Amino acid sequence: MLRPAWNRVYVACSLDGFMAGPDNDLTWLPGSQGETGESKPEPPHGADQGGLGFDAFIADVGALLMGRQTYDVVAGFGGAWPYGDLPVLVATRGDLNPVHPTVRAVAGDIGVLVDRAREAARGKDVYLDGGTVIRQALDAGLVDDLVVTMVPIVLGAGIPLFAGATQRHALQFVGHHGFEGGLVQLHARPAAGSSTTP
Repeated sequence: MLRPAWNRVYVACSLDGFMAGPDNDLTWLPGSQGETGESKPEPPHGADQGGLGFDAFIADVGALLMGRQTYDVVAGFGGAWPYGDLPVLVATRGDLNPVHPTVRAVAGDIGVLVDRAREAARGKDVYLDGGTVIRQALDAGLVDDLVVTMVPIVLGAGIPLFAGATQRHALQFVGHHGFEGGLVQLHARPAAGSSTTP
């Protein structure tokens, strides 16, 4: 039986909980090309080795919902647009100059934003990206699945992944996998019977 479409998170994180360093620094991520900013750091591959590679994850995704800051970072990488023809909804109240025809601005509370992303996804999963979007979706009980790849580095400062959530969220691990280079991927979902609704 096919499962219903999910709202999903797929993100890398430092050991101390940051998804980016100060000034959106991503040079610490595997696949980064130092200070050039010309290459989007690649998530772990290896679904065939027991982990959930990005290609396997994105195959189930019908649309992305990301925060403005995350979009600005991704748009600044240069090179080919990393999301192909997938609709990309950017949560922003400001002007947006899309770098790709599939990108559009959306505004509203997180419930409205997720609803619009689900419409754009046409029955497939929604990929939630960006610290603020992820935290707001968690607080609203709108995250079904999380894949967090821990990178063995302590940044000390930066843009937090979960810090700033307004409440406690009980999760259960449904899988984990180690990758070369010391990366550890954690796969979690809301704990059965838990309520994250304020």
